[in-house]
Amino acid sequence: MKKRIFILIVISLISIATNAQQPTQSERLAWWHEAKFGMFIHWGVYSLYGGIYNGHQQARGDAAWILNRCKIPVAEYRETAKQFNPVNYNPEFWAKMAKEAGMKYLIITAKHHDGFALFHSKASNWNVVDATVYGKDLLKPLAEACRKYGIKLGFYYSQAVDWTNPGGSAARRLMSEGWPNPDSTKIDNYTKIHDGKWDPVQETSTFDEYIDRVAVPQVQELLSDYGDVSILWWDYATQMKSIEGAAKLKKLLSLQPKIITNDRLYPDFPGDTKTPEQAIPDQSSVAGQNWETCMTMSNSWGYKKNDTGWKSTETLIRNLVKIASRGGNYLLNVGPRPDGTFPDECIQRLKEIGEWLEVNGEAVYGTQASPLGLLTWGQCTQKPIKNNTILYLSVFDWPKDGKLTVQGLKKEVIMAKLLATGADLITTKTADSLIISLPVTAPDKIVSVIKLEVKGKIFNK
Repeated sequence: MKKRIFILIVISLISIATNAQQPTQSERLAWWHEAKFGMFIHWGVYSLYGGIYNGHQQARGDAAWILNRCKIPVAEYRETAKQFNPVNYNPEFWAKMAKEAGMKYLIITAKHHDGFALFHSKASNWNVVDATVYGKDLLKPLAEACRKYGIKLGFYYSQAVDWTNPGGSAARRLMSEGWPNPDSTKIDNYTKIHDGKWDPVQETSTFDEYIDRVAVPQVQELLSDYGDVSILWWDYATQMKSIEGAAKLKKLLSLQPKIITNDRLYPDFPGDTKTPEQAIPDQSSVAGQNWETCMTMSNSWGYKKNDTGWKSTETLIRNLVKIASRGGNYLLNVGPRPDGTFPDECIQRLKEIGEWLEVNGEAVYGTQASPLGLLTWGQCTQKPIKNNTILYLSVFDWPKDGKLTVQGLKKEVIMAKLLATGADLITTKTADSLIISLPVTAPDKIVSVIKLEVKGKIFNK
């Protein structure tokens, strides 16, 4: 009896010590708050289509949704997958490109809604090794490249929506939303009745069986076989139809104690970070929260051959600054071609963003949200420094009269200079503002940064 009690005491002490060693949320998020900027990658079988099915351009929506939007038969889609052969895939180039662009982490679609795994999974043969001519795991060399270049690695995983592994949720989209002819008669009764599912094979298993057979073992593989995983990016919380299944997935996070997760595992799951999409929220709506906006460079998450809606480098840099000024992170997407190369438009923009950050990164990395109100000429970030505050004034609209007015700033100025050149600037205080005298020409045509040190702390408004 005494021996049993002793064993129980030892087990309890070990459990307490183990829990005490678990990093807190603040500790896990420390690097993420410093990073501010990451690369999202959407890549898979859908890249082969490039937004075109049977000669018709996908009428609406993201290219990664073409299987659902155009209601492609599952067997046909799986047959197409055999052609997936990214012979020009160079994960070292990807990681190096992210690093040179000033990105600090990378998240790739290990499995998107089409259920296709970019890794060798024992849970389903619907993966790059078993279902394609390429026949090699895509994530292992990427994990190695990220480690080489100091890029934190994250995996996107669609845990509920799966259009090819039987039992997964369909996430209802009628064919009229994606078919070239909105009045297509191909929207049959089966699609309408079966919760958006359009192929009988999708219903040869239940959702709970799918979670146990595919989702749980695949997440376990991702968190066990690729070294340190810094982020697990769930997707489509509203389609998570099993709380028990979600609990099983959540439990697996213990395999990576330092991991960060988003809020898309199931409804009301807080995660570590909130994930607004394709929009920058108002500062008041995200104040004090951990959040990350994911956005595309063009109009599609996956590669789309005829997509010409590329955002300019100016827009992308200003988005980054605006997001940082509101206390968030920017997760910017790249949709590689099916051969594994980045579109030229992506390469050019990433290069130019990296050049800007090389000069002005101090105004982004490790900063906090602006303590100032609305600024008509740009954005502001801040960093505490001992008992004072560094303000980074990112000027979008350079004043023609050479006078930049910072409304409401009454603190004593210790130092003011242009970040790009180091040139000192003259400041003048008025009753309720600070006026900074600037050269006629902005150092940077996209965003020029003024570094300002003021006495004392400034509390966020």
